[in-house]
Amino acid sequence: METDLIINASENEVAIALLKDGKLLELHKEKLDQEFAVGDIYLGKIRKLAPGLNAAFVDVGYEKDAFLHYHDLGPQLRSLLKFMRHTKTGKQKWSLAEFEVEEDINKDGKIEEVLKAGQELIVQVAKEPISTKGPRISSEVSIPGRYLVLLPFSERISLSSKIEDKEERSRLKRLIQSIKPKGFGVIVRTVAQNKKVADLDADLTNLIGKWRRLHRNYPRKKAPSLLVSEMDRASAILRDLMNESFTNIIVDEEELFNELRQYVGTIAPEKEGIVKHYKDRLPIFEKYGIERQIKGAFGRSVSMAKGAYLIVEHTEALHVIDVNSGNRTNSGEGQENNALEVNLLAAKEIARQLRLRDMGGIIVVDFIDLQKRENRKALYDRLVEEMKDDRAKHKILPPSRFGLVEITRQRVRPVLDIKTHEDNPSGEGEVEAPILLIDNISQKLDVVATAHKKEALELHIHPFIAAYLLQGLPSIRTKWYLKYKKWIKVVPRDSYKYLEYHFLNAKGEEL
Repeated sequence: METDLIINASENEVAIALLKDGKLLELHKEKLDQEFAVGDIYLGKIRKLAPGLNAAFVDVGYEKDAFLHYHDLGPQLRSLLKFMRHTKTGKQKWSLAEFEVEEDINKDGKIEEVLKAGQELIVQVAKEPISTKGPRISSEVSIPGRYLVLLPFSERISLSSKIEDKEERSRLKRLIQSIKPKGFGVIVRTVAQNKKVADLDADLTNLIGKWRRLHRNYPRKKAPSLLVSEMDRASAILRDLMNESFTNIIVDEEELFNELRQYVGTIAPEKEGIVKHYKDRLPIFEKYGIERQIKGAFGRSVSMAKGAYLIVEHTEALHVIDVNSGNRTNSGEGQENNALEVNLLAAKEIARQLRLRDMGGIIVVDFIDLQKRENRKALYDRLVEEMKDDRAKHKILPPSRFGLVEITRQRVRPVLDIKTHEDNPSGEGEVEAPILLIDNISQKLDVVATAHKKEALELHIHPFIAAYLLQGLPSIRTKWYLKYKKWIKVVPRDSYKYLEYHFLNAKGEEL
């Protein structure tokens, strides 16, 4: 299986596409002037307390105040405030070896017991601004790296639950204990598995460098201001996604290519050669078929194999996904088996859609009703399996009495919303992008040709599209002949709208 990262850099934005065997799995877009990204650490000023919400509104420089709930303060809040006081007066060095931590705050306490309006506080962005809301922040600062996450005011060493081998867990814990500075806790990430002590030490040194930068910047800054910025999105995605399975990282902009090559050379020297500079005249997303996949995956309707499709609706409160069998024909095995087959197919596509659009919050999926309990369990197990590679925290509930599956997925950024309709060339309004039309026709033909193997078929369509289907060697119609072993008669219809088409049999009956 090939895993490729395709990066398209423009003047104002970097678009990053993750492909597995050529199929688009994730798409990220980063504005080059973007502020308040997840992981950024700010010096904020508490504007007001909201005892009814047990929260505070904090000015971090965004147009809307950031939201800080009591449960996001972190148990070591008193230690953080003490560190800030001593650092401001010059008494505190960056090292926490001699720092005496304070007693943890009460986990069920009240915001007004520990904070007050006008107070300065070091905070970290946990969720980017979404819709009309400001950033969601936390005062439990953590500094993530390639293999490790650094936690000040702690001595705890935690390992990813995905590292299951007992000997490897024991080895990693011993290594971290030997290199960890006093006063800091460490979380060991999954990708640290089987890594040498030199790799872990280099990553830890880099994280300590960020903490030292925070310590150096804080006394010089006035709230609100940025203390330490998370690395740019391209490097952050490389840090979080990259593993031994990566085949290529292809970048179309020279400066970014040099930066990423240097970064990969630092974190994984043996992989430096997979970073490549794309120089062709054809846009990089066109070259790798990403534009077509974007148009096909981000619309309200998402096509699947053999005529099945999803309807995806977004609201402020939640996302709703409806599974439809479309004009799929029933097999001889009965309706239940057909429903299960479509649902299993949909489970895989839904897992992809959640990652691709970075959908978060509450997601409700209306699968096709299944009568048998073992089939409902098979569907639930398949969805869990398909989502196991999703890095966002999520929880999936079994199907309800009404056949609905509820999913909660961590939302840290606005859902990625891409326009997939274009101006209607035949009149007012918008239509689905023409780039998708041939894919839709081919999918419907797959259903029609299977159901009517012995009948002659005609495709009635707008003359422009008819010409496109018949051009080239081999033409699209020729490819259809090789696949279905029958000629599809293409009939240009001047009266049809640009994207209108119908399949008919030899009697003129629509199929």
